[in-house]
Amino acid sequence: MIRAILLSAAVLALPSCALQPLYGGGESGPVASTLRQVSVAPIPGRDGWLVYNRLKEKLGDGGDAQYRLEVELDDEIIGLGIRGDRATTRERRTLRARYRLVTLATGQVVLDATAGSDAGIDVVSSEYATVAAEQTAEERLAGEVADQIVARLALYSIRTPAPR
Repeated sequence: MIRAILLSAAVLALPSCALQPLYGGGESGPVASTLRQVSVAPIPGRDGWLVYNRLKEKLGDGGDAQYRLEVELDDEIIGLGIRGDRATTRERRTLRARYRLVTLATGQVVLDATAGSDAGIDVVSSEYATVAAEQTAEERLAGEVADQIVARLALYSIRTPAPR
């Protein structure tokens, strides 16, 4: 009985809450239209190519660009598990990005932030398997970092009026 009362109170309270869907309005909504106005500057390196492609996939081609997204990546692999014979048994791959959103009209940096993720990798006796695991981790991390950047750009677009 108490559970039913609490549930009905929660349902009645929902219309007064300030939450709203981030991507409300779909393709014609404010977030989607702002994200389409972002062009992505080239990012050097293999991991840069992976992040760049994921960003282009999520943001579009930036044909009517109002902003330029500049991304700097730092990719690092460190050995963690060390056996008695000094052989590494575990690695951590870390991908960090510093990104800036620049207004093309003025050259002003309107957003300066970071994103990052890491992954654990088992080092096995097969060098091929270890390299394949490192590359798979790189691909996954690039996707995660790009997703974080897009989410932060979406938050920026919902909180900031579009430039005129």
